[in-house]
This record gives sequence, structure tokens and C-alpha cells, in this order.
Amino acid sequence: MSLAGRAWAMGARMIAPFLGLHFRRRVRIGKEIAERLEERRGGGAARPPGRLFWLHAASVGETISALPVLEAMAARDAGLRFLFTTGTVTGAEMLGRRLAPDLARRVEHRFMPLDVPGWVARFLEGWRPDAAGFVESELWPNLLEAARARGLPMALVNGRMSGRSFARWHRAASLAGEALGGFRLVLARSEGDRGRLAALGAPGAVCWGDLKAAAPPLPADGAALARLRALVGARPVFLAASTHPGEETQVVAAHRALLDRFPDLLTVLVPRHPERGETVAAEAEALLPGAVARRTQGGAPGPGVAVYVADTLGELGLFYRLARVALIGGSLVPHGGQNPLEAARLGCPILFGPHTQNFEEAVDRLLAAGGAIRVQGGALADAVAGVLSDETRAKAMTEAASGVADAHAGLPGRVAEALLDLLPPA
Repeated sequence: MSLAGRAWAMGARMIAPFLGLHFRRRVRIGKEIAERLEERRGGGAARPPGRLFWLHAASVGETISALPVLEAMAARDAGLRFLFTTGTVTGAEMLGRRLAPDLARRVEHRFMPLDVPGWVARFLEGWRPDAAGFVESELWPNLLEAARARGLPMALVNGRMSGRSFARWHRAASLAGEALGGFRLVLARSEGDRGRLAALGAPGAVCWGDLKAAAPPLPADGAALARLRALVGARPVFLAASTHPGEETQVVAAHRALLDRFPDLLTVLVPRHPERGETVAAEAEALLPGAVARRTQGGAPGPGVAVYVADTLGELGLFYRLARVALIGGSLVPHGGQNPLEAARLGCPILFGPHTQNFEEAVDRLLAAGGAIRVQGGALADAVAGVLSDETRAKAMTEAASGVADAHAGLPGRVAEALLDLLPPA
């Protein structure tokens, strides 16, 4: 182990006695489940018999990306069992929502232990997985070192390494090399990510494509969708999907600017983090007094409601199906953007702002195909109006975007085969 690796491990051991305060604070704000805190210390193992594959996804987006791979692995190996870890409560909730009952019986969920040497050792000794796959950007040096020392075959799947993360890891190049050197397989989500991962020491990193480009359409409850459509009627719907702080006020300002041309416009705000619903509604209410409703408070987008705050988890598929144009959140502010292909799969014309580096290749393909519009400066209202007022243009955009979204349909199966190859013979 390098000097940086020993320093990381020592620092984790030193801070471990004080993490109880950290856990209690997270419980208070809903980011941990009090009854399951022992899992964060590596406890709670209940290893099933037979071969066990461990798949880790940090949060909601990574979980959604991993599920088609998990399903493909399960279909190819009927006897394989799975340990699925997440780093967030919302990731766990999404897993519970999306797993089919038959597959759920083969999957154990646990929260990822924090990267303290004793805790990750306890976790690995309790579960004894036969192979593991980590989705996107979860590089925990103590855990990866402990897994490598046990000879655990590991893959980094849909590997992501932004320019900012690369700069940070580059300052600890030996630690990065140790963390990445334990992977037998590194599948980057883009050529840019592949190059950065390789520069940090990922052995044989390759790019097969982005799993988020291959995900199935977001689901929607049919009865809920019918109710919303009945309430909305013929009103034009502008959706701001997966928004981040600083975006909602821009969206509401655009709504106000559009009212002369679209007096019955309904704008739906879906915050990326549902717990922000109260704050988002208050900001909208300040600009449009008496015209805002919240879904979690029983509000509905009926007459008199101009802005509907859909602050629930796992219902974005409803609103993409309802909307006539959608802004992809995280792109008006320097967050890097959320996944635009979710809208593409559901036939919703796509807008995004200048900050789209999180999905750079998908965005480039959408723009080249004419399947999306990039909004610059304060031109959001004009862009929305351009799509809402031109059905021919909107249809051409959705058809072009659908072609981009379908380009990687076979990727989850290919990744599943590669992960199954990591397992020892039955």
C-alpha cells in the first residue's frame, strides 16, 4: 500500500469514533434509517447459499442504470443470488419500487458501509461475495484494497470520471492507481471518461457506451396518469425535470413571461431531491401567489394552479408523458445536467441549458440529430414558446431524439455477460 493509501486508512480510523454524530444528523434529515445504521458499520450480513454477485449503485440514477444489467444477469443464470448496495435511502427506495417480485426474492439490499477499514472488513467477511460490480464513480480506497486483498474479482461499470474529479484524483495519483488497479474490468461510459480513468491507472479501460442511454422508459402508473390528464385537459404543459437550486426561479420567471401567449400554461416542477419540495413551492409562490400546488400535500394541477410542484420520488415518468416540452434540470446551473434520454424515450421535446457535461456524448448526439435545443442566457421562455407553438417541429425533435435513445438497446446484456464472466465456475 502506498503512503497515500496508509494515510487514507489512518484518517478513516481516526474519524470513525466521531461518525455517530454524523449518522444522527443524517437520520434527522431523512438521509439515513435509524434501524439500519449498523449496515453503515458493515453489519447486517445474511449471506444466502450459493454464488453471490455484489452490485453497488450510489443513488437513484446509478440504481436505474444498474437494474437492466441485474435483470439480464438473473435471466442468464437462474441460480445466482445478488447483494445490491446503495449509498442513499432514495436509491434503496428506487430499487424497491423497480424490482419485479420474482427477482426481488433473489436480491438482498444493504446500505454501503462507510470506508473505514474495520467496517469494510466486517462487511466483506460477512457477505463473502464471489464477484462485484461498482456502477459509475464509487471509488472507496479502503474497501477496494480490502476486496483486492481477498482476491475478489471486480468491475467498474459505466465508469465516470469528470474533469473536476480527475483533477482531484490526479493530486493523489498513487491512491487513484491503487483504487483502480484492483478492477479486472473497467467499462467507461464515454471516451472522455475512458481516457481519464486510464490516465489514473485503470487497467485496460474500454468504452462500450453509456448504460443510461440503454435504460428502459421510465414507468408510470396508468390510473395516476389518467387522473392527471383529466385534470389538465388541453392545457399546454411545460415540465422542468430533476431541477436543482437556482433553476426553479428561472423556470417560474419563464412561465410568467409566457402567459401572454399561453394564458392557460401549466408548469410542472420536479425537484431532483423531493425533500426540497417545500422550499421550491415557497419560491414559486413568491412569484405567483395563490397559483402553486404541491403533490405531496394533496395538491392537484386543476384550474387556478399555474405551477405544480411534483415533489415525489419515482414519478417522473408520469410528467414526461404529460408534458409537451421539458427542460432537463441541472443544466441551467453549473451542476452538469441530468439524463436527457429519459425524455427522449417518452416522446417529450427536450431543452437543456449550457451545463451538460455529465451527459456530454448524449447531448452532442441529440443536438447533432436535431433532437434537442440548447437554451442560452435568458432565452428559456422563447425556447419553450418555439416548441409549444410548432407541432411539426416538436414531432421532428421527438423522432430524432428517439433514434438517439435507441442506439444502445443491447448494452445491458453485453455488460451482464462480462460481469458473469467474473464469477468462478459453478
